[in-house]
Amino acid sequence: MQDISEIRKNLWEIRSEEEFCRIALDLFHFQYDHVPVYKEFCDQLGRSNPKTLEEIPFLPIEFFKTQKILTSGKKEELIFKSSGTTGSIRSHHYVTDLSLYEESFMHCFEQFFGKVQGKVILALLPNYLEQGNSSLVYMVDYLIRASENERSGFFLYNHEELLRVIEQAKKAGEDVILFGVSYALLDLAEKRINLEGVRIIETGGMKGRRKEMIKEELHRVLCEGLGVETISSEYGMTELLSQAYSFRDGVFSLPPWMKVRIRDTEDPLSWMEQGRTGGISVIDLANIYSCSFIHTQDLGKIVEGGFRIMGRFDNSDIRGCNLLVNN
Repeated sequence: MQDISEIRKNLWEIRSEEEFCRIALDLFHFQYDHVPVYKEFCDQLGRSNPKTLEEIPFLPIEFFKTQKILTSGKKEELIFKSSGTTGSIRSHHYVTDLSLYEESFMHCFEQFFGKVQGKVILALLPNYLEQGNSSLVYMVDYLIRASENERSGFFLYNHEELLRVIEQAKKAGEDVILFGVSYALLDLAEKRINLEGVRIIETGGMKGRRKEMIKEELHRVLCEGLGVETISSEYGMTELLSQAYSFRDGVFSLPPWMKVRIRDTEDPLSWMEQGRTGGISVIDLANIYSCSFIHTQDLGKIVEGGFRIMGRFDNSDIRGCNLLVNN
């Protein structure tokens, strides 16, 4: 078994399925031994010594709302909290090493978009800024600073200023990337403007501000209102330290240290074959000091080249896997 320093060093150099599986199993044993909540969960399932990737237990994401998922003896540098509607319980991710998060999202961004330096990174993420403690805001703020471009920045509801900056950047021939939460991009799209040449990355979430829409409909409305041919998407969450991105066809691509599996919605210990819809389960090897194996509340399917998001579970509990959630 590799020690944690070796695992971390090798994360960004994964080149094969064999390497991924070896690191995943080593990381499972580390987290089983050092993350008390995860150990108790695995013990209740009777799965304390998996031999293959398929046998590793995945922690339901609801645990992050009620439990402290953190390596024993570690002190958090920052606590990320999920966004939520009024009165909802927010997930807490206790991050003990922010440099690990920074390395993960920077490697991922540069894999899919190239070097950040010189780009114009813009953000339309009002609710995340208002609620605070957002991992998405932390990431985008870091990218803004790393861009070393004076035009980069956050915008709340000042659309006119945002459009002025975009126009200046386009005239200067600069590469513009706009991160936006879904409802805020829809607000912008109602202005019927032309952002041709701007890469728009929606980060999901109506946050109770608008009616939920399937991805295809959302992207169609945004393309029409913003005058662009395609919309990209970012798939990330408070409980993870890595992201997936989709581009023209809505298929999400993953960095080498991240993997998505699809589970049976009626039996969370069973896996679905490619092309079948089920619950999305994520392996994020960068999430070393928390839990790398998480059952999400999203529905999706594996397709050629990555995975698609099909929706969310109708209820807040993932059936058959509620052990310890409320303990």
